[in-house]
Amino acid sequence: MKISEHGGSERRGEGGVDAEGMVRLRAAVRDHWESLSASERAVAQYLVGAPVEQLLFAGAQQLGTASGTSNATVVRALQRLGYAGLPALKRELAAGFTAAVAPEVRLKQRIAHVGRDLDGIWDEVLDEARERIEQTRRLTEPEALRVAVAALADAGEVHAFGVAAAEPAARHLALALGRIGRRSRFVGATGFALADDLLALRRDDAVVIFQPGRALHELTVLVERARAVGARVVLVTDELGERFGDRVDAVLTAPHTPTGITSESLTALVVADVLLLALTTLEEERAVDASHQLTALREQLLAPKGQGRKV
Repeated sequence: MKISEHGGSERRGEGGVDAEGMVRLRAAVRDHWESLSASERAVAQYLVGAPVEQLLFAGAQQLGTASGTSNATVVRALQRLGYAGLPALKRELAAGFTAAVAPEVRLKQRIAHVGRDLDGIWDEVLDEARERIEQTRRLTEPEALRVAVAALADAGEVHAFGVAAAEPAARHLALALGRIGRRSRFVGATGFALADDLLALRRDDAVVIFQPGRALHELTVLVERARAVGARVVLVTDELGERFGDRVDAVLTAPHTPTGITSESLTALVVADVLLLALTTLEEERAVDASHQLTALREQLLAPKGQGRKV
């Protein structure tokens, strides 16, 4: 396959801007071409020749059909090219593409891609969700998970931080921890208002930070405060592991969506559920007792007016 110094085909994204992710993809194909099988080469040729926006909205099955191969071959080819999977490729391509294309244009492209076929829409959403969850499984190291669970198990109180798209996962973790008998609080303040939450951090507490990609200044201050008081930190992220890895106790990977087809918080919620189940099994008796009390309190609150209350 003949590939130019710039990676081959001169296709560019909307507005004539060539995404850095595509340049890297072409370079990867050029560097690994001799080691690819015939079917993997077919996948590689299709990838470097397709428009960025087309790759962003395609699932592995679609790419396999388009390249005359299979979804398994697509995944295998991407791994040989140095990608963790299709979501990883999409994330790199999306970085340059989204910077060059206005949000409303991307929305129109997403709508045009899925069309009005309900079966197709069903498949699109579930395919991307499955790809992101499978990548979550592959990218989180078992040792990192063990360290994270241990940090939360030993904590006097867990502070779950999340803002914007990361807020649902943080709220979910904080609420569900309380329901299994563990002290927890949601932290969603930014700027000046965050100081009150930082003041509440104590030695032997734990902080779980949900932040997929943007390195907010608040993250640095929060991590430094936790280290200063002796609290442990678990970071649930997509892109910030390398940047904060040496300053936190554990990094759990939760890939975000490159297309917007699935919820940004999907994989972070899954990671939160893993932590919750692990903690529940560690202290089953406390979790069962808290669940029993919660049920009893709900029954009292649901009692008809005038009943269940004694003066």
